Amino acid sequence: MTQLTVSSPTDRSFLRRDYLPSRNLSDSTIRVLIVEDEDTLRESCASVLSDDGYNVSTTGVAREAENLLRHSVFDVLLLDWYMSDIPGAQLLPVALAANPMTRVIAVTGKATLASSLEAMRIGAWAYLPKPFSAVQLAIVVGQAVHATLAARESLQRSHELEQLGENSDKIRILGHAPAFRGAISRARKVAPTDASVLLTGESGSGKELFAQFIHHHSRRASRPFLALNCAALPEPLLESEMFGHRRGAFTGAVRDKPGLLEAADGGTLMLDELIEMPKTIQAKLLRAIQDGVVRRVGSETADAVVNVRFIAATNREPDRAISEGMLREDLYYRLGVVPIHVPSLRDRVEDIKLLANSFLSHYWRKYRGIDLPVPQLGKGAIDALKSHPWPGNVRELQNVIEHAVVLLESTGEVRTEDLPFLSMPAPAEDRSLGMELTTADTSYYDARDQLLAKFDRQFLTRVIAHAGGNLSKAARRAGIDRTTFYRLMERHGLQRDGS
Repeated sequence: MTQLTVSSPTDRSFLRRDYLPSRNLSDSTIRVLIVEDEDTLRESCASVLSDDGYNVSTTGVAREAENLLRHSVFDVLLLDWYMSDIPGAQLLPVALAANPMTRVIAVTGKATLASSLEAMRIGAWAYLPKPFSAVQLAIVVGQAVHATLAARESLQRSHELEQLGENSDKIRILGHAPAFRGAISRARKVAPTDASVLLTGESGSGKELFAQFIHHHSRRASRPFLALNCAALPEPLLESEMFGHRRGAFTGAVRDKPGLLEAADGGTLMLDELIEMPKTIQAKLLRAIQDGVVRRVGSETADAVVNVRFIAATNREPDRAISEGMLREDLYYRLGVVPIHVPSLRDRVEDIKLLANSFLSHYWRKYRGIDLPVPQLGKGAIDALKSHPWPGNVRELQNVIEHAVVLLESTGEVRTEDLPFLSMPAPAEDRSLGMELTTADTSYYDARDQLLAKFDRQFLTRVIAHAGGNLSKAARRAGIDRTTFYRLMERHGLQRDGS
């Protein structure tokens, strides 16, 4: 029989007041339902949580729990994952259907990676393996309560903004391309949950904007959103920035300093360039995620209990990073509960005009004021923008439009020659074209075909841009007939819109 260790060697005094609720919660009373078929464990948990001031209900029968969940609202559900009559995997959707705000903590004596992933994907808020101590129970339930109160605060703030006529949707993400809309739909679905998200995509594609979108559409919107670039700091500074440090922990540590994990408590922490994080810090982060406890650099005891939602991002392939030993597999499973791929700008050509006009309007008002009318993008400029390969993605497009606005002399129309990338030198990857193909696994003929295909696409893109999008003129410049020119465009996926 599984026992709850009520007398734990770990002193509960280190827990922050946030996670040891007052006995007088008044109108913010938290209702907890314990569904556990082991009588002793169920009653022990009820005793601990009742002492913490929660309104606790218990049941050892899954059918009774199902009826309670359908007819009553609970803030926190402590759910035995392997009940004898109805498994937790079936009860969890019932609880969330009755109240999507319920924080479900899956409890099991058969803890496996597969069952934890299953629980989190279905909608569990946390996963608590048996046996556990009273302190562990207090921490995980306290975190759930903290998240519930933060969600109530966010909801109340949202209602206040609506009553004042203010726009509570702070993040605008533009795009109509199918791949992009699919990514947005996935982000919108995962936002109200507390599931960790892993964003993948090329640099400049908008991963941080997606992270902000998820945060501002979540139950944590009123709490902090912080971002940390794991590639921007050396290992000692990265560890200190993330976990904080104690005075005297290292040279220059003249005072205690909380880290971003503590600063983001109740909110969201974005870990950009996750794969660049050193393995030693990955291990420490995994422990903090599992226990919800932060230990600062130079500290011998736990300094804080935190409740943070993680959104990780990378421009590399996670599977390859795991196989190469750069990313811990267990950390990947913790942070990649819901993966979302942000498509490159090349994969959403139909959005280029929309984005360019948005940037044009923004920067025109920023640099030229509101008195002068915003110029329009000419057809040649639009065609040139659509033909450009955009290795820097949306960030590069934003830079190009800002550059054009600053130097634009005419106020009527943005022409092809006003776009700065037409006069830029070829990027380094063009100058070393094909070098990445010369690997031991690539045959001479395959490498040659890939190199020629890359050359064709880049040549066509540039000649079309210099011709202002006029395909007949571009064919003449290239010295080939239009039929051949069109066939090459089709072969390399270049559109003939407006030709």
